[in-house]
Amino acid sequence: MMSNIKKENSDFDIFNRLKAGEPIPMDDPEYPKILEEVNRTIRLSSQMNASTDVNEVRKYLGKIVGTNIDESTTVFPPFHTNFGRFIQLGKNVFINHACSFLDLGGITIEDDVMLAPRVNIISENHPVETAERKTLVPDAVVIKRNAWIGANATILPGVTVGENSVVASGAVVSDDVTANSVVGGVPAMDIKNID
Repeated sequence: MMSNIKKENSDFDIFNRLKAGEPIPMDDPEYPKILEEVNRTIRLSSQMNASTDVNEVRKYLGKIVGTNIDESTTVFPPFHTNFGRFIQLGKNVFINHACSFLDLGGITIEDDVMLAPRVNIISENHPVETAERKTLVPDAVVIKRNAWIGANATILPGVTVGENSVVASGAVVSDDVTANSVVGGVPAMDIKNID
């Protein structure tokens, strides 16, 4: 699997390399920079998840992602992320309790998206080959406008969920979801189109 992945110019900062989709081995000299950011995110997440007010949650999440979160967006704690800096949230987004984002590959949530409880969005992976398994392989996830992700669904690396689509509860989405459709199951498959 790893042999098919194009190596990018390693002169870029590790965060730019991640954004570009470059695989990063855990023994990369810059890998400690990721761990520094993870530690920062853990500290801020503790404060965010102890908050008793959605405005305070929004404030801490803004610190985690590095930009202000629009007032129309609501996140119910607990909310979990390993990094946070590569999360982009649109307007009028609703994220229910106990969602988890692994965002080193990038996660974009467009306007008017709803996430039910315990949704997992994963934008990073590792090669199957044992010799290369300790390499981080980033692959961005995009949830398009007005999508609805059901409870306990998992969105895997590289997936785009199309505009107005619905992902059924418990689904594991490993391929793109076309706009205006409903998918469900493990792995997720088309159930129907939305008029």
